[in-house]
Amino acid sequence: MKNMLVLAAFAAAFGLSISSVHSAPPTAIKAADAHHAMYANCAKICADCMLECEKMVHHCSELAMSGKKDHARPAAIAAACAELCAVSAKLTARHSDLAPASCEACAKACDMCAAECEKFPDMPEMKVCADLCKKCAISCREMAKMVHHKQ
Repeated sequence: MKNMLVLAAFAAAFGLSISSVHSAPPTAIKAADAHHAMYANCAKICADCMLECEKMVHHCSELAMSGKKDHARPAAIAAACAELCAVSAKLTARHSDLAPASCEACAKACDMCAAECEKFPDMPEMKVCADLCKKCAISCREMAKMVHHKQ
């Protein structure tokens, strides 16, 4: 109700009727909804991937400290990937003009992280991270492509 009052006040201030404010064509509304949904979906996938990569940093760091030195590189890659996923999640959630650049970098980081994790096929934790990184890379590439196409 409060939103309608604000909308009515805005419309009155600019000499518009409420119906003219709500009269966007249905196709424009659907396109805007799809656009917003893509940003929201990418932000969510990036945030989920960031969390999984942070878990991987801990997992691989523990293994590296216990003497399994082959887990040091995956820990470092996962840490960097988590950072780029976090930035991309924030920028896509904000619909930032910098989201495409961030998403392109995030996709590359996710590719690298997935490749590192796949070197350990017997570790289910690393498979989960690899799978989510692949999903994030796809989402980020779609986001960057969609935004570049609209510009």
